[in-house]
Order: sequence, then C-alpha cells, then structure tokens
Amino acid sequence: MSSQSFVFTPMALRSLEQERDLLERRRHQMKFIEPTVNSYLLRKEARERDTVSRRNQEVASMPLVCCDLVVQNALYTGDLEAVKKLFPKYSPDKVVIKPEGGAMRWVADGKIRGLWSLTYEQDLTTPLHITAGRGFTDCLRHLLLRGASVDFAPGGSTALHEACQECQPDCVKVLLEYGANANAVNEDGLMPLHLCTEPESLECARRIIQFGGAINGRSVDENNTPLHVAARHGLLAHVDLYLRHGAAVELQNDEGQTALNTACSQPQEHSALERYARVCQRLVDAGANVSMCDTDKHTPLHMACRNANPEIVELLLRNSASVNLMDYGGEAPMHNILKMVAYKLEHGPEKIVQELLNYGSIRVWPGALPKVLKYCCVSPRTIEVLLNAYSQLKVNDRWEEAVPPEVFQEHQGFYESVFALANTPRSLQHLARHRIRTYLEGRLHKVVPKLGLPTFLKNYLMLEFRGYIH
Repeated sequence: MSSQSFVFTPMALRSLEQERDLLERRRHQMKFIEPTVNSYLLRKEARERDTVSRRNQEVASMPLVCCDLVVQNALYTGDLEAVKKLFPKYSPDKVVIKPEGGAMRWVADGKIRGLWSLTYEQDLTTPLHITAGRGFTDCLRHLLLRGASVDFAPGGSTALHEACQECQPDCVKVLLEYGANANAVNEDGLMPLHLCTEPESLECARRIIQFGGAINGRSVDENNTPLHVAARHGLLAHVDLYLRHGAAVELQNDEGQTALNTACSQPQEHSALERYARVCQRLVDAGANVSMCDTDKHTPLHMACRNANPEIVELLLRNSASVNLMDYGGEAPMHNILKMVAYKLEHGPEKIVQELLNYGSIRVWPGALPKVLKYCCVSPRTIEVLLNAYSQLKVNDRWEEAVPPEVFQEHQGFYESVFALANTPRSLQHLARHRIRTYLEGRLHKVVPKLGLPTFLKNYLMLEFRGYIH
C-alpha cells in the first residue's frame, strides 16, 4: 500500500455514501424547484412593473389644480377667446378650479369683468361646472371638444347637476350630447331631474328625459322621485311633463308620502295657493289616492287644512277624502285648521271650516268653545260658522274674557250678537236649519243643491256667512 493512501473504515464509507445520496437528492429537488422559483421571480417582477405603471397612470390621471386668477377670470366671465388660448388642444381632461385667497370668490354675469366679491365659499369646481352653471355654451363646447371629462365631479356633483340647478337648458343639451350621465347621483343622492326645482328648469327636465333620465328615479336619502320634487315646489308644467312620460303617482317616499301628499304638506304662501291647487287637481285627475296616509297617518286633507288651502280642501272633499280620519296624534282635519286660523287669516280659513262641517266633520266639544274662541277670535267668520253648527250655546263670562278688548272693538257688532246669546235662545230659523243639517249630515253637499229652494235658503243651509249670530 502506498504511503500516500489509507484505508477507509466501513463506517467512513457509509458516511460518504449517505452524503453522496443527499447531494443527489438535493440536485434532483433543484430540478423541480428551479422552474417554480423562476416563475415566482418573473411574477414578482411583473407585479412591480404593474405597480409602477399604475402609479404613473394615477399621477397622469390626477386632476390639475388651478389657482390662476387669469384662468378663473376667463371662465367666470365667459371670455371665449381667452378660454381658447388657455385651453388649447391636448389640455388636461381633469382640471380643478380652487379659488385663491381663502374667502375670495369670483362674481360675474358675463357683462361685467374683473369684479370680485367677498364670501367664504371655497367649493372645488371645474371649468365645465363654471361655464355650464352660467350659461356660457360656447366656452362649454370648446372645453368638451378639448377632451374635458364630462362627468368629473370633484365637488360631489357633475356639470349637468350644476346646469340643471342654474336652469341652463342649452348647456344641459350640450353636456348630454357629449355623453353626460343623465342619471348621475351627486353627493346628496340627487339625480339631475331632482334639481329641476324652478319654473325655468322645465326645458332642462325635458331634455334630460329625452336622453334617458329616469322618470321614477329615487333620491338616495329621502327616496323622492322627480314627481315628488315637482309637487313639493308647485311646478304644474313639470308635473304634466313627468306624468306624460309615465311618472307613477302612487310611489311613496321614506315618509310614506305620495306626490299628492307632498304637494299638500308643503307650506304655502297666499300667492302660491292657486298654483298648488292646480298641481293637486292634476295629480287627482291622474289617479292619485286622496286618502293615502304617510308614516304619521296624515292624509292629504290633514296637510291641506294645516296649510289652509281652501281650494285643495274642497278638491279633496269633492273626491271623497275622509273628513274625520284621525292621525297618530288623534287629530282630525278640523283640529288642524283651527290651530292655523290666527296665522292664516288671508287664506280664508273660515271657508275650510265651512266645507268640513258641510261634509260631516266632527264638531268642537262645547266645553272647549271658549278656548277655540280665544285662539280664533281674530277671524269672526270662523267663529260664526263654528257656532252655527250647534242648536244651543252656553255663553258665559268666560266667552267675553276670551276675546281681547282690541279684537272686540274691531268686530264689536259680531261679538255683541254672540254674547247676547247668554240670555237669549237661538232663533227658530236657526233651529230649523240645524234640524235639517242634522238629518242630512254628511250628505248636505249632495242633497241641498237638488232641493227646489231659493238660492238664499240653500246658502243659508250651507252656513253662508252673515256677520252675526242669531
């Protein structure tokens, strides 16, 4: 044996064989692992490239914030030539206008240029919103031709919302022709049709419907339809338009109100009474349910009495509205009108009380008449028609105390006739009237016109106002 060699022991040989087997297994495993590792590395590299690409795209798509007063001046004044220079070809599709200087806001009407007014308004807007809301149609069209994003809404609403709210039908048309979403929802949950709340917005509404506006689209917060909105604002032309295009009159909002309920419940100035009455007439003609209750069990008649609209009350009663239905507070329509007499004198509340009684309304409990007299004495006709619903009255000192001296002095003749009943029974003529009314209760409005009586007697039976009590 060479001096340079040595003999392996059996244990050493086994150890070498085990190590060789281990190396072989590792090499064999690496053949399978290597493709997986390579695939993983490739996927990782691709993900990293995608991330970088997305970040680049996000940066590229981020809106450009503009505080330049020159740009704002051109937009707010509708200076088309300046707008063309400031927004050339390949301009950014998303530009946010942020007023500079905190409380400063631009004010212009297209005729006066360079005028600022102080305000704390700081809402984000866009060139489209500015031009669409002010009716600068040419500027708006130029911006859209240069690729402005038609539905961009950094402030929560689109330019179409703005145009509808500001009653700019020509701008509405341009926006819709360039693909504006006719049913876009703003941050308040309203579609463009929900913002057509002025008489001048009728053409805006018509054009939105032509471009697919949802005629029964619901607002997010209150579940109102455009018909609810039109009824609430007393817009007869809008109501006609929506009904012609299939608006559903029986849809209820979250308060359980139909469009008719909404029209009746809207507080109404004296000048708006006729307008709301015509809206209600149109809705009733379209099949609206006059007895539909809202979540508080208020019917249209309850609300019409609360808002003291005699024409609507007559309309509802003529169409079989329930005159004595109680709401959840246990009050009938008569209670609602008596609460409002002192506040709605110019509305003619006495006509409503007269109609309710002629249609069979419950009367005030006699013991509560002094209280009613106290709150309604400023309307002698209301007191007259109420008292003529009784065959006898227990007039006492409480009645005189309920009428303030200044009111008594203004209507002295009437209240002297009332207080005289403390010592005098009702006249035979009145007792005969009361007897007939009791017999025909709930049917007076149907029977009396058919009676062969002189007109003055028919009017007397229907509690015509005379200015005194007998």
